[in-house]
Amino acid sequence: MKVDVVIGLQWGDEGKGKVVDVLTPKYSVVARFQGGPNAGHTLEFDGKKFVLHTIPSGIFRGGTVNLIGNGVVVDPTTLADEIDTLNAAGVATIGKILLSKKAHLILPTHRALDAAQEAAKGGAKIGSTLKGIGPAYTDKIGRAGLRVGDVLHPDFKKKYDALKQKHVALLRQLGCAPGGEEEEKWMQCIDRLQNELTIVDSEYEVNELLNKGNILAEGAQGSMLDVDFGSYPFVTSSSTVCAGACTGLGVAPGRVGEVIGIFKAYCTRVGSGPFPTELYDEVGEQMRRQGCELGSTTGRPRRCGWLDLVALRYSIMLSGATQLFMMKADVMDNFDAVKVATGYKINGEATDRYPYEVDVPVEPIYKEFRGWKMPLSGCRTEKDLPQEFLGYVTFIEQQTGVPVKFISVGPDRKETVLR
Repeated sequence: MKVDVVIGLQWGDEGKGKVVDVLTPKYSVVARFQGGPNAGHTLEFDGKKFVLHTIPSGIFRGGTVNLIGNGVVVDPTTLADEIDTLNAAGVATIGKILLSKKAHLILPTHRALDAAQEAAKGGAKIGSTLKGIGPAYTDKIGRAGLRVGDVLHPDFKKKYDALKQKHVALLRQLGCAPGGEEEEKWMQCIDRLQNELTIVDSEYEVNELLNKGNILAEGAQGSMLDVDFGSYPFVTSSSTVCAGACTGLGVAPGRVGEVIGIFKAYCTRVGSGPFPTELYDEVGEQMRRQGCELGSTTGRPRRCGWLDLVALRYSIMLSGATQLFMMKADVMDNFDAVKVATGYKINGEATDRYPYEVDVPVEPIYKEFRGWKMPLSGCRTEKDLPQEFLGYVTFIEQQTGVPVKFISVGPDRKETVLR
């Protein structure tokens, strides 16, 4: 049996939640392998809309096991609130969520540190979601963090207090007074995690489950935000490429099957950082309006621009994507022309490689297509799609060498074309 991996190929917000929801009936297990509550995976069906931050997107499908892997950082308060929201909507969670003992915990002081450190950067802010993600991963790499398994030990409070005092000292150095108002709720939510979730040795659990059936591994953020290969330092704090599924779940590389790369028919980015094809005109604003481009976690307006094939090919190379899923194709319905960046000009020289530094002036080299000028939302089969749009898709396949197997033509799970 294999682990099929869903990853974002851009700067996040590609629509991974919908893809996982559509694919889940083929799998008995959906597993999150990195990131934390900075993720915002949106799912729409039956006239309802849900945004998941930590819980895997398979939670809405009956009989599916949902595993939060060791590579995830978990905020107990956010996770408990998410569970309450789902239960209030009639979505059962009891007995359906496994939580890794080796997943690291986000403390209230991690969130305070995140805000203080971002504020200290002034004009050099990286656009953090302020969820405590970076400081939690810093403690993990620095071998100082608290893990979910620690809550099962009698000396947990002692460990918590020691790490909290370390954070308090750092906050005072940054000129911030740490608040303690969130601590009581956080501790209550720690108790809830023990009572309402199944805490497991996830590396053993996931491999035992893998011997019984295929697993769908759900990534968060996007490849261009990878801590090693993204547009550093404007990146997240974890490995968002396919390799992160192996380290974030404890599965061997040879167990990876399909690598499903998700991308929008255009590009967006939230927060700071380079964005070569960003549009500052009415066309970019039209993309934002028609795509309802607001961050699922932050609510911030997303920056919008044309599809960047330089970045897309780079992400595909890093993860070995075997099939592509195009999202939000319907957002482009009303454009007279659609452009795609096939290369860059840097200091007057053309390149098809994503550069080490993108803070130098980058001039995209565009190919222009005629717009299809018809609504795609009613299309359900490939033959329903207009030829102008299919030409756009075929060009992307030729440029990337990977087939586009899935096209989303609306937010609902039914608004999908499988090729």
